Amino acid sequence: MSDGPWVGSWRPHRPRAPIAALYTSPGPKYGLPSSVGFFEHDPCRTRAPAFSFGLRAAELPQHRSPGPVYLLPWGSTARGLGGAPAFSICGRPRDLLPFSTPGPGRYSVERAARIVFPTAPACSLSPRTRHEAVQHTPGPSAYHLPPMLGPHLVSKTSAPSYSMTGRSTVGSFYEDLCKNPGPGRYRTVDTDVYKHRAPRFSMVARNVPPGDKTAKPGPAAYSPQQSRPQGVTFGIRHSEYLAPLIVDVPD
Repeated sequence: MSDGPWVGSWRPHRPRAPIAALYTSPGPKYGLPSSVGFFEHDPCRTRAPAFSFGLRAAELPQHRSPGPVYLLPWGSTARGLGGAPAFSICGRPRDLLPFSTPGPGRYSVERAARIVFPTAPACSLSPRTRHEAVQHTPGPSAYHLPPMLGPHLVSKTSAPSYSMTGRSTVGSFYEDLCKNPGPGRYRTVDTDVYKHRAPRFSMVARNVPPGDKTAKPGPAAYSPQQSRPQGVTFGIRHSEYLAPLIVDVPD
């Protein structure tokens, strides 16, 4: 702080940073670039070469991406699939089965006595275990002596044998040299193809005319013995205000 007089509530003091008003020239408004270092060096000055000790670069992989082997689905954008939302109808998932824990009745306490308490050794009679597979050698009856008849003899000289074969088709009188079809290979043409076709009729079932198919009662459905003769009954009492019927009877 300075020892100058107070100007109101402020005392003049030396500025902490250079002010452009104290200089007649641009002054510190334009900062010159540094002439030390490599980055942002003064282009008017000569800059010495700079070297750095770096690490050995790793070998670049041959394949950076899967390439065009994967095809994007139709309608894909940079933010996902485009278009309206689509829903599918799928079945209801099955409920998870609860863990089935055995109940108290699944344990046999009486069988634990042999494990908890000391007991004498017990042995059981079991069948003899199977041994390794034995090589089966064929018996004397499995060998057959060579035949003594026929052309296939082993210990003796066999006479020549002949067989009777069928007549060869090559060079015979019935050999077909022209390879043409015979008369039996052609089908007979129907006469309706090249002549007037006669009328044809078919026999069908008789048509039943429509009628009334409702169920009607037969003669046995009526009971004449249950019919009663017409009788007289007592009617109701007439009103007192009803005028009597007066008819003039001639003398």
